[in-house]
Amino acid sequence: MSIIYEDHAKVFKAFCDEKRLRILELLRGGEKCACVLLEQLDLGQSGLSYHMKILVESGIVESRQEGKWTHYKISEKGRDSAINLLRELATPNTIIEENKCCN
Repeated sequence: MSIIYEDHAKVFKAFCDEKRLRILELLRGGEKCACVLLEQLDLGQSGLSYHMKILVESGIVESRQEGKWTHYKISEKGRDSAINLLRELATPNTIIEENKCCN
C-alpha cells in the first residue's frame, strides 16, 4: 500500500515547484528539446536535468534521446492518470461509515 502512496507523492511533487510548472507550460505547445527549454528558462543544464528527472519519474512527462539531446513532451497517459488521481482524492467517499468519534 505504501508503494501506491509513493507513486502518488511523485505526481504531486511534479506540480509543487514553479519552475516545473513553467516547464509544463512550455511543453503544452508540444515536444521540446532540452536545448530549447534551457533557452527559455532561467536554469543551468544541471538544474533542468533535476527538474526533468522529477517530471519524468512522475509519469507526467516522457523523454526520448536524439543524438546528444533529450526531447520532452507531456505524456497523455501520465496526464490522464494525474487527473484521475486528483479527482479520486478530492471526491468525498460515498460509503457511509459510522461516526467513530471518541465522544
